[in-house]
Amino acid sequence: MLDFFNQATIFGLIGGLGLFLFGMKIMSEGLQKVAGDRMRKILAALTNNRLIGTFVGLAVTVIIQSSSATTVMVIGFVNAGLMTLIQAIGVVLGANIGTTVTAQLLALKISQFALPAIGIGTGLKLFARSKNWKYSGEILLGFGILFYGLTTMESAFAPLKGSDAFRNFFLMVGDNYLLAIVTGALLTILVQSSSATIALTMSLGMSGLLSYDVSVALILGENIGTTVTANLAAIGTNLAARRTALAHLLFNVFGVVLIVLGFPVFLHLVDAWTPGDPNFVIHTATEAAQYGTAIGDLPHIKWHIANAHTFFNIINTIIFLPIIGLLAKLVCLILPGKDELMEFHLKYIDNRVLNTPPIALGQARSETKRMAHITFDMLDEAMEYFRDGDSKRLISLDKKEEAVDLLQKEITDFLVNLSQKSITQDMSRDVASMMHIVNDLERVGDHCEGLGRLARRLRELNQPLSLVATQEVEELAGKTRDFLAFVIDALERGDSTIKSKAVYMVGLVDNLEDALRNNHISRLHTGECSVHQGLIFIDMLHAFSKIGSHAYNVSKAVVGDQ
Repeated sequence: MLDFFNQATIFGLIGGLGLFLFGMKIMSEGLQKVAGDRMRKILAALTNNRLIGTFVGLAVTVIIQSSSATTVMVIGFVNAGLMTLIQAIGVVLGANIGTTVTAQLLALKISQFALPAIGIGTGLKLFARSKNWKYSGEILLGFGILFYGLTTMESAFAPLKGSDAFRNFFLMVGDNYLLAIVTGALLTILVQSSSATIALTMSLGMSGLLSYDVSVALILGENIGTTVTANLAAIGTNLAARRTALAHLLFNVFGVVLIVLGFPVFLHLVDAWTPGDPNFVIHTATEAAQYGTAIGDLPHIKWHIANAHTFFNIINTIIFLPIIGLLAKLVCLILPGKDELMEFHLKYIDNRVLNTPPIALGQARSETKRMAHITFDMLDEAMEYFRDGDSKRLISLDKKEEAVDLLQKEITDFLVNLSQKSITQDMSRDVASMMHIVNDLERVGDHCEGLGRLARRLRELNQPLSLVATQEVEELAGKTRDFLAFVIDALERGDSTIKSKAVYMVGLVDNLEDALRNNHISRLHTGECSVHQGLIFIDMLHAFSKIGSHAYNVSKAVVGDQ
C-alpha cells in the first residue's frame, strides 16, 4: 500500500491537513475575538435549566466554531466554581451539536471561494485600521485557508483511487466497524481536531476510497476522539472539572454504543433524510461538470457524512438530556471524593439593585469584606506551606488567588456602574474608597501567592533556611498577620478610629523588616547563609513588607484618608 503513497500524495495530504488545521485555528480565534468576553459571560450566567444550557452551548460553539474551546471554557468555569456539574453537562451536549455546523459547511460547494477569501482576508488583516475589520479579516483568511486545505487533501487522494491495496485496507476496516471506530478516534486524538478528521473522511469518501457505512463508523469514532481535548484540559483541575470532562467522554462513548447496536437503522435514517444516493459515482464529463467534481467521485456522500455527524449528536443529546442527573451520579461514582468548595462566584453583588445605590453599596461592601478574608487565608496558607511543604496548599493558594483576581474585577466593574448612577457626594467618596481597598487587597493576594512560590523555590533548592532565619521569617509573618487581621477587623466594623494604631503597627512591620535585613547581611559576611538562600530570604522579607504597606493603605481607606 505504501508504494502508492508517492511524494505528491504524501506532501498533498500533510500540506492540506496542515492548511486545514491552521485555517480552523485562525478562523476560530478571529470569531472568538469578535465575540469577545460576551461568550464567557453568557456561559457564566447560565441558570440551572439544562435545556437553556444546551442551547447556549450550541449557540456559543456555532459562533466561535470550536467545540473544544467551548468545552475547555466550561471546564474552566466548573474549576472556578461558576458552574455546577449538571449545568456543564448540558452545555457540553449543546457544544457537541454546535460543532456539527462545521461539517455542514464543509459539505457545501464553496471551495472555489477559498482563494478570494484568503486575498480579501489578508488585505483586511494587514491594512484595516479598525480592530473589528482586522478580526473579520482573520475570519475570512481562516475560512479561505481551511477550504484551500480541504481542496488540497481531495486532490492528494485522487491517485489512490486505483490502488487495490489502499481499497483493500478500507474493505478490511469495513468488515469490522469496531476497528473503524477505533481508527476514527485515534485519528482525532492524533490531530486534536474532530473537524479535521471529518474533513479527511469526507475527502476519502468523495474519492471513492471509503464506503458510506465505513465513513459513518469513522465519524462515530471521531466523536469519541474529540473528548480527549476536554480530558487533557481537565488535568490539574479540581474534582468537579475532571468529572465534567469524564461525562463528556462517557455520553459520547455510550452514544456510539447505542448507535452501533442499531447501525443499519441509523444508516437508513441518515440516508432517508439526505438527498441523493451516497454510492452514486460520476461516470461522465457532463455529470462531473454538473456536480463540480471529477469523474470517479461520489458527490452525495459528503452530505451523508455531515448529516450522520449531526444526527448522531442530536440523538445523543435527546437521549441523555433527560437523564443528566443519572449521568452526573455515575461520574461521581467513577470519580468519588469531595472537593474543597471555593466560591469564586459573586456571593452578595446583584446588578439588579444598581438603581438602589444604598443597597448596592452595601452589597459591594459585603463582597469586599469576603475578599479581605480570602487574602487573610492566603497569608496563612503560604506560611503553612513554608512550614510543612504540603503541595496541596500551593494548589489551594492558586485557587484563592484566582478568586481574589475575579472579585477585584467584578467588584470594580460593579462600583464603576454604581458611580454612574445618581448618587450623593458622600456615597461617591465611599465608592472611590472601596475601589482603593479592592485594589490593595488584590495586591496583598499577589504577595501571598509570591510567598508560596518563594517557599517552593527553597524546597526545590533542598537547602532550608537556617534556624535563625526561619525564626525571623516566623516573627515577621506574625507581625504582618496581626496587622492584616487588625485592618480586616476594622473594615468589618467600619471603625474609622484606627489611624494611630495602624501607623504604629505598620511601623513595627517596617522596622522589623529593616532589622532582619541587616541581620541577614551580617550572616552573609560570616558565611552562615548561602547566596541562593539569602536572595529568597530577602524576597520573603520584602513580600511581608509589601503586604504591610497595602494593609496600611486599606486602613487609610477605612479611616477616610483616601
